[in-house]
Amino acid sequence: MSSEASYVIGVDYGSDSVRTIIVNTANGEELASSVFYYPRWKKQLYCNMNENQFRQHPLDYVEGLEVTIKECVAKVGADVASKVKALSVDTTGSTPVAVDKTGTPLALTPGFEENPNAMFVLWKDHTGVGEAAEINAHAEKFDTNYLQFVGGIYSSEWFWAKLLRVLRADEKVRNSIYSFVEHCDWIPFLLSGGTDVHAMKRGVCSAGHKILWAKEWDGLPPNEFFASLDPLLDGFTDRLFKDTYPADQSVGTITKEWAARLGLPETTVIGVGAYDAHMGAVGGQIEPYYLSKVMGTSTCDMMVAPVKDVEGKLIKGICGQVPGSVIPSMIGLEAGQSAFGDAYAWYKRLLTWPLQQILSKSSLVDDDTKAKLINETEDAIIPQLSKLAEQLEIDEHSELAVDWFNGRRTPDANQLLTASITGLDLGSDAVRMFRAVVESTCFGAKAIVERFVEQGIPVKGLIGLGGVAKKSPFIMQMMADVMNMPIKIHKSEQTCAFGAAMFAATVGGVYSKVEDAMQAMGQGFDAEYHPNPDRVAVYQHRYEKYKEVGAFMEAQTKQQVSVESLTA
Repeated sequence: MSSEASYVIGVDYGSDSVRTIIVNTANGEELASSVFYYPRWKKQLYCNMNENQFRQHPLDYVEGLEVTIKECVAKVGADVASKVKALSVDTTGSTPVAVDKTGTPLALTPGFEENPNAMFVLWKDHTGVGEAAEINAHAEKFDTNYLQFVGGIYSSEWFWAKLLRVLRADEKVRNSIYSFVEHCDWIPFLLSGGTDVHAMKRGVCSAGHKILWAKEWDGLPPNEFFASLDPLLDGFTDRLFKDTYPADQSVGTITKEWAARLGLPETTVIGVGAYDAHMGAVGGQIEPYYLSKVMGTSTCDMMVAPVKDVEGKLIKGICGQVPGSVIPSMIGLEAGQSAFGDAYAWYKRLLTWPLQQILSKSSLVDDDTKAKLINETEDAIIPQLSKLAEQLEIDEHSELAVDWFNGRRTPDANQLLTASITGLDLGSDAVRMFRAVVESTCFGAKAIVERFVEQGIPVKGLIGLGGVAKKSPFIMQMMADVMNMPIKIHKSEQTCAFGAAMFAATVGGVYSKVEDAMQAMGQGFDAEYHPNPDRVAVYQHRYEKYKEVGAFMEAQTKQQVSVESLTA
């Protein structure tokens, strides 16, 4: 490592906002940060919650990129900005978009500006649930199991299901699309001045976990696999890619135009992109066999293991096992829950309905007072519920919930599944129901650990990352009790952005490998929760009931789908 001071930029695109940080490569000191909330997304434009349609306009991403980087540059000054070596990006995923041959999202071209099908299809968009089911049934017809490295089940949250849904749903997009591109691949392409989608460097992270890329079949599955699924996909692999790249490699340098626009040196190197949880695991200083849990609206659970330890094993029902998707020298294993913070947000919305629909229309108080009352109450609901729920006695027979508020990601993806709350009586109140919802999310996390262990992958401990991990001791203590294992909480609130910065430091040549950057720039841990032995046995009994209720709900869903298919 050079003794000369140098700095890097990490950009983290989340579900609601983009966060940018400028970091000192020598010690990981955060010199500036900025957050931009997507204005169109905030208004829920182009979304339809009842149909599980969630789309994001590329302008939200571009505007956020420019605003946050310029704000960070202004905070550190020209001297520091002139010593920025590199920039790397992480995004949610699978969040792909229809593009033309130049790699431009169709929503940025004339005639498609307001078309949701021409926009990024957010990870939690489940409009392709039928297409995912078709892919799963279709894969069984082939001698080669093309789903073997994604847990054996393809999800509606992923690339091919979303592409097929868009092609089927929108003739105008179908006639104009040339390729389909992940958000994490498009931003580096944009900053480095890409004009040919065939020259876009696709990250192994997104390709391996969501797009069915694998070295075992020399790239993507053959055209026959997709063309026989639906003729609309015939020839589409030729418009995609064959080669992939880990996030410690470069896509090129920033263009003169973007350098001037952002206030960065023209020598700034742009790294290959990856998903937020994968870079977040690095920012959170992941260790082999520790499950790194990025806990936000959903969870993404990451693990790394030596290649030789996983060789010959196929982990069923997870979101993939991909060499180099987290740390280039190891196998990256991904799992997660489709709703975590989103489950708490749902409950909060439920409780605040009277505020929004009744108090907001009251003539007894002025508008300013109404707004303050609503904001104060909304801010206090989850902390107060947590405080009171923590005081409740654990009872094997109290309210019990299943956490599939947005379907089930893992183990065994099924986005048709729905949540449930059982054991309600006239004594059930807001606090007890909240506790049941929290407990259900912890049980969902336990099911993931249980699957890894069943499949021969040990879990030595947990690493908690993200807003929920930092802000809710109640939830984290329950997580430790339910899991019967410790969970240590990373000090940084921006682990995804820090992970991107660590990769940028590697891409920029400051460190020879990302493990060195992780060691030098890591912020460490500031809390650790240990299981309470008095609660472990009770939670284990309740977890068994959780699985029983879940199995019943799943059977009912299968029966309903069967009836609907027969009557269709």
